[in-house]
Amino acid sequence: MLTKHLNSFSMTPIHLTNIIVHVTAGSIGLLLGIIALLTKKGGEKHKKAGRLFLMVLCVVVLTGLIGVFVFKRNTFLLVITMLSAYLGFSGFRVIRWKSNQPRVLDIVIALVTLVTVIYFIYYMKSIGMIWSPVIIYSTVGYLSFIIAYDLIRYFIPRKSYKNLWLYEHILKMVSAFSGILSAFAGTVFPQYQPYSQFLPSTLGTCIAIGFMIYCYRTGKLHGK
Repeated sequence: MLTKHLNSFSMTPIHLTNIIVHVTAGSIGLLLGIIALLTKKGGEKHKKAGRLFLMVLCVVVLTGLIGVFVFKRNTFLLVITMLSAYLGFSGFRVIRWKSNQPRVLDIVIALVTLVTVIYFIYYMKSIGMIWSPVIIYSTVGYLSFIIAYDLIRYFIPRKSYKNLWLYEHILKMVSAFSGILSAFAGTVFPQYQPYSQFLPSTLGTCIAIGFMIYCYRTGKLHGK
């Protein structure tokens, strides 16, 4: 028992460092996300902010996974981490290729993320509802929906797919940003849960829809 306690104590500085890096990276990610949202879409500042956001997101994901698997934090953090990670990855890939042509890496990542979701659902009862059930079910449901769409989109005829990649990019990147914002707000303002958790996600959804409508109307205006 004493050995276990000492081992736990010896890991505390490492755990604290991991938390500090995770929070710092998440905060920087939020600032970069805001810059990407406010700058001209397709412009150099937007692209640079987006690339840096993805780099910082990798740090957030890595430290989040360490927190779950090494320090045995609440496994629901795994779902939140995978949500932002998958949305960021998929949002980047769709803007890179601009098509729905099947690619092995995309399919493998989608299936791995899906297995992670199934793992969480299977062990949900033993994990316990530390976070609000509304947040848990909506997060799991949204991530499952995105993965299902990403696997089904390969069957959409290329002529019908057209510029759907643009709307995918908008929705996924804004959702990755709002996922980090939701986790940040829920942690910093626990006394206002679940509102501090789902309101940022709702705001992100409204912003994404607004940008998609704007792009659609702009495209129609220019005959695209």
